[in-house]
Amino acid sequence: MALDMGSDQNLSRRAMRAELLDAETELRLAYAWRDQRDEEALHRLVTAYMRLAISMAAKFKRYGAPMNDLIQEAGLGLMKAADKFDPDRGVRFSTYAVWWIKASIQDYVMRNWSMVRTGSTSSQKSLFFNMRRVQARLEREAQAAGQSLDKHQLRQMIATEVGVPLHDVEMMEGRLAGSDYSLNATQSVDEDGREWIDALEDDSAQASEIVEANHDTAQLRDWLIMAMQALNERERFIVRERKLRDEPRTLESLGDELGLSKERVRQLEAAAFAKMRKTLEAQSKEVRSFFAA
Repeated sequence: MALDMGSDQNLSRRAMRAELLDAETELRLAYAWRDQRDEEALHRLVTAYMRLAISMAAKFKRYGAPMNDLIQEAGLGLMKAADKFDPDRGVRFSTYAVWWIKASIQDYVMRNWSMVRTGSTSSQKSLFFNMRRVQARLEREAQAAGQSLDKHQLRQMIATEVGVPLHDVEMMEGRLAGSDYSLNATQSVDEDGREWIDALEDDSAQASEIVEANHDTAQLRDWLIMAMQALNERERFIVRERKLRDEPRTLESLGDELGLSKERVRQLEAAAFAKMRKTLEAQSKEVRSFFAA
């Protein structure tokens, strides 16, 4: 059954006009849904307690989420409660539904508070929704006792009170300092003001670095070409296949193609490198100055 979500004002008005269920009617509807999957009974049960869901959603407005979204999440929690409610347990549906409604709203608030995951464990969830209240109470008690708490003492007391590690308190303190802001928001009220993203450091290569890198690459390529020219055709082939391919070939595969043993290919490769080194040593002064720069 889908919830009909118009504006939160219209939904609130409809919820306030909904019937009030006595215990006997509530129990009959719960049995009809559980045993017969009677959707009309489910609709009456959910509609009757939508005012409860809206009332609980209103308590979370301070977290900045749109009220209509909070009401929708509260309604989803109410429907989960109706689906899982066992009338044989002897408790009122409203008592059972409170937990599901609250859990649904809290999950939504935590998912949308920040792109960085705020918390996933039950202790972190408890800390997210109770930290400010516990902190305010501890500060009042300390003030009444004439005590002065530094930030570390206060965090430690909060951790003990809520039953979480100290580093969770420190992490949550940063999360609760404020929700995410767009990097495209302007730094001032002036519409033509600079956006925050313009203040980020550009970590890409600068023009001078690009020019230097291109010059160095060209120089190394020239030296490689010069060194390769000192080799015969077979040695150049071995060097290209062993060192200049994206996926270098094995000595064994080259030996099969050239009709040589793997050891002979290795010897030819070593001899080719020795020739290349000798050629480069002829330019030793220029080469050493390049790598020393």
